[in-house]
Amino acid sequence: MAASEQTARVYQTTSPRGLDRDLPPMRLWRKAKKLGIWDPEQIDFSQDILDWRQLSDQERESLLHLTSLFQAGEESVTLDLLPLIQIIAAEGRLEEEMFLTAFLWEEAKHVELFRRFLDEVADDHSDLARFHGPNYRTIFYQELPEAMSRLATDNSPAAQAQASVTYNMIVEGVLAETGYHAYYATLARNSILPGMQQAVSNLKSDEARHLAYGVFLLSRLVAEGGDEIWRLIEDRMTLLLGPAIGIITDFFDTYDPMPFGLELEEFTEFATRQFQSRIQRIERARHQTLAEICQSTGAE
Repeated sequence: MAASEQTARVYQTTSPRGLDRDLPPMRLWRKAKKLGIWDPEQIDFSQDILDWRQLSDQERESLLHLTSLFQAGEESVTLDLLPLIQIIAAEGRLEEEMFLTAFLWEEAKHVELFRRFLDEVADDHSDLARFHGPNYRTIFYQELPEAMSRLATDNSPAAQAQASVTYNMIVEGVLAETGYHAYYATLARNSILPGMQQAVSNLKSDEARHLAYGVFLLSRLVAEGGDEIWRLIEDRMTLLLGPAIGIITDFFDTYDPMPFGLELEEFTEFATRQFQSRIQRIERARHQTLAEICQSTGAE
């Protein structure tokens, strides 16, 4: 390293700037340290194994279907997050980068959890990509990896906004939360698979922090980029809502009758509410300063 490079570099935490502990990512970092320390290997699946054997073939198939959507989805978000972390690091946003290290670690734990369920409870080692229909492939095989990989060559606010909308608002904010609702409706209402109930509760807590960061990131980008970034975010969310709802519809169309008494309308309405909630929260940033965004995001 040249002498000029050695003297040019400044370490934030040994400079007068230090760490801004009031930034939303730092509040989320503290929550991740406190609430995110759970081990997929410690989930007790002993009763789940017994419950699984008592399910009908159609009930097992629907749970395999739901789990396959989560399994590939969690692997996808684990694989695809790194370019965003690299951009945040390159921009010198240390507080955000610190939280994102927990973010990526938690996504990797989710991958492990669902695979452990498939191995030990379902005892299924088949190719579960058979459950990945056209709408699912549109988002997880095309839109998500393309939006995230673009960040490797395009670090613009527009590219960051498109990536975060796809990752945080659609995949996590609409699909994952609707999927957790489906697990609850299936497992808790029927008093089965207590280990998986606990696991899903842990995952949902993790994802709440991820969503809070996504809201902060997109709000910051809107505050910095104005209406041009807002319109891009709005257009992207609207574009992806169709295939997101399509994934839910595809799931229900596979079964007649639908196991566990689930009804399509409940879940499409839930997903639509999540969509509206996310887009309204981001829209507020059009009329907020960055300081106001920092006060409100991630504090709940």
